[in-house]
Amino acid sequence: MGRSYFVEEAVGQYLSDFSTKPKACVTGLLIGQCSPQRDYVILAIRTPPREEQNESNKNYHPTSADVDEEWVTAHASQLSRMLPGGLLVLGVFIIAAPQLAKDIQNALRKLVFSVEKSVVKKRLWKFTEEEVSDRVALHICSATKKILCRTYDMHDPKSSPKPADWKYQSGLSAFWLSLECTINVNIHIPLSATSVSYELEKNTRNGLTRWAKQIEEGVFLINGQAKEDDAELLEGQKKSSRGNIQHFNVKVLTQLSQSSGHRSTATVQVCSGSINLKGAVKCRAYIHNNKPKIKDAIQALKRDIINTLSDRCEILFEDLLINEAPDKKNSEREYHALPHRVFASIAGSNVMLCDYKFGDETAGEIQESFFEMLDQVVHGEAIHIAEEINTVDINPPVNNTDDMQQIQLTKATLLSKLQQNMGMLPPISLLRHCRTDMYNLSLSFAPTVLVVISGCEDIINGII
Repeated sequence: MGRSYFVEEAVGQYLSDFSTKPKACVTGLLIGQCSPQRDYVILAIRTPPREEQNESNKNYHPTSADVDEEWVTAHASQLSRMLPGGLLVLGVFIIAAPQLAKDIQNALRKLVFSVEKSVVKKRLWKFTEEEVSDRVALHICSATKKILCRTYDMHDPKSSPKPADWKYQSGLSAFWLSLECTINVNIHIPLSATSVSYELEKNTRNGLTRWAKQIEEGVFLINGQAKEDDAELLEGQKKSSRGNIQHFNVKVLTQLSQSSGHRSTATVQVCSGSINLKGAVKCRAYIHNNKPKIKDAIQALKRDIINTLSDRCEILFEDLLINEAPDKKNSEREYHALPHRVFASIAGSNVMLCDYKFGDETAGEIQESFFEMLDQVVHGEAIHIAEEINTVDINPPVNNTDDMQQIQLTKATLLSKLQQNMGMLPPISLLRHCRTDMYNLSLSFAPTVLVVISGCEDIINGII
């Protein structure tokens, strides 16, 4: 038996509007949420047209070449940044003229795998084996309005299409549950002096991967309580309140200690610079209200925490690459503000999508961005800016012979002190507890000597 897709009625209306237009081939993305029993589609979004496209050309003849795979996957990659926790790009749709029916199935298959590869490529987390790996490929005939819904298993590139049910439902996400939390971030990422090349983005990604592991292993308190993973999120609540919009406040506790039988060792690494990420990050996830499990709700929020910080860093690096001053010296210390998160309401839904804005961007530019990416008009009153202050402090590499000689002396001194105090190191939990002070001390000094405690995800900096 194939999967069942419960689809917001507004999606059906949106798709039918394209069926009446002269363009022979329309592609787009399907946005929603997976669950073990059923999948939910709350949005369909047309692929934005390229600037050079001209739909008014009278000599236009429809062909399968209208499926611009590169452009669709680029749109999917950008759109995935706008999805809060719990929402995914579930698949693709194509609305095509009858004469293209034979070619469309091959195009759909190729497109659905390309889109999935595009959206997961830069994620710092992985899907679990228990999660749904099917993605949907929807074909609508523009003449007959006939719908052909099939799924493909993303774990098997050679998988055969499986039929799936496509059912419309009114107010599908009107009462979905939301989880919110604020994460205080203080991440110190060293830049190794032994690196062949100074790759800022790559180093940042490596540092964020270590931090993401801490989030994955953290303890999440929902409304101040720790609950069993398999318990229902709405357990213990009155049935009369289950039809209302509900919000859950979440506190995140990261692990402070390893098991008592774990032995830690120390190594010394010379660093030529550092990156510091600081600030408070607003995170949000949504989950369906059909008996959701605690583990699914927490997983959605964890992924939003990881995604939003990773996406902001990526956006910042893209902006720096475009706007970097040609006469800027590499030795200059830099401070940058990460883009703020902006949420926007979806008509008829409790779910809000997001975007990111820099301080100099206007409300009009944000509205234009939402329209371009979502193919929907977002009014100013529907936009909510999360109150956040986030900064990136970049200490560039220092190339100085005297400094390097000093590093060698410092390494010897540090190793000597480590040997003297090997039996006096505080437990890992205390080292992690005091990491903020150590980070603050290391900000103003470069180069630094890094002491890495294996088995502990935190890094202790020694000032030289």
